[in-house]
Amino acid sequence: MKKIYEGKTKDVYALDNGNVMLKFKDDCTGKDGVFDPGENTVGLKIDGIGKENLKTSIYYFELLKKAGIKTHYVAADIENATMEVLPGKVFGHGLEVICRLVATGSFIRRYGEYIADGTPLEGGYVECTFKNDEKGDPLVTAEGLAALGVMSEEMFASMKEQTLKITKIVADDLKSIGLDLWDIKFEFGYNGDEVILIDEIASGNMRVYKGKDIVPPVELTKLILNR
Repeated sequence: MKKIYEGKTKDVYALDNGNVMLKFKDDCTGKDGVFDPGENTVGLKIDGIGKENLKTSIYYFELLKKAGIKTHYVAADIENATMEVLPGKVFGHGLEVICRLVATGSFIRRYGEYIADGTPLEGGYVECTFKNDEKGDPLVTAEGLAALGVMSEEMFASMKEQTLKITKIVADDLKSIGLDLWDIKFEFGYNGDEVILIDEIASGNMRVYKGKDIVPPVELTKLILNR
């Protein structure tokens, strides 16, 4: 297989059937050995988290399928930590979409003079960043994306609507086992003219609390899958 992209937490390969294979790794985003889904660099390695993230992604992709939400998910091989997906072109050089239900992390680092850490953001707050490590994953608006020719405002509206729907499904599922979703990170791409969810929905891409304590990725995966 031909490697077409090497990411922080996954490598991407081209398959002979025209689809793409994601190879999940044990790397996690964070800083100085501390997990943080909002960071744009690999900060630690957790043995076995690649397979666990894959299991979580399968669980949520199947949940979205039942809800009538299309994604790029096709099939998975848990033993080899791989997932086969539909080809989906990324927007620009890569775009991350964050849905925040509670103000925390980089949101507070940017806007802490206006809002306290832990403040609920009613209805969910959606923001986008370009994937660019050197520039610290800069924020970009819907109007900015359109002006740069990355996506139309109609595509952005579809992406935002899907983001809010998917976040609610994940948050409701976590609430059913006594957990609170604070924020979650997605990636979208386009298949033809259709905007679809790509990449993964994994413990390493969400910030979840149980009471006042954040739930580490490995423990979170166990709570999601072993209910």
